[in-house]
Amino acid sequence: MRKTVTSLLLVGALGLATAAPASATPPNIPSTATAKSELAALTVAAEGSLTGYSREKFPHWITVSGACNTRETVLKRDGSNVVTDSSCAATSGSWYSPYDGATWTQASDVDIDHVVPLAEAWRSGASSWTTDRRQSFANDLGNPQLIAVTDNVNQSKGDQDPARWKPPLTSYWCTYGKIWVHSKYRWGLKVDSAEKSALTGLLDRC
Repeated sequence: MRKTVTSLLLVGALGLATAAPASATPPNIPSTATAKSELAALTVAAEGSLTGYSREKFPHWITVSGACNTRETVLKRDGSNVVTDSSCAATSGSWYSPYDGATWTQASDVDIDHVVPLAEAWRSGASSWTTDRRQSFANDLGNPQLIAVTDNVNQSKGDQDPARWKPPLTSYWCTYGKIWVHSKYRWGLKVDSAEKSALTGLLDRC
């Protein structure tokens, strides 16, 4: 069953989802100045269609090391005191979601968000990529494209860009803008005009 706003507040009252002082952050988040330069360098164009798109064209989660796949690697990176079993599944730990300020103690309550969603990437240039390049994008651990967040918050985002969806926690908007811009820049993806305007607004909050 999906968590609702009411149930999140109730869980918070029970002490199972509470604000944490800090969270692990994905690598290579650019400075504000760098993000603004990268945004200015992005090609502005109308979004393409979703014709031909499927998540299977972005193979994930792939094996990273031993028994650990990309999802499990990010869970360990972004969590606190994470314990895993022999199959690399997280059996305990805590995860702070910077999108909404909640902390979860069950890995099943956490999604690994593709900050730039796979469908959004498809519409903004990835439709012409090879499957290998799409796989690299979908499992990008070297850039700030993957982050552990509350599952139903990630589901509410879907494949929307910042013109249509922003994290509920407004204090994270600056960081979210920098991450989104850098991922689009790193992977040579385009932005549409409304998206660029929204990103400019996010970076102006930094």
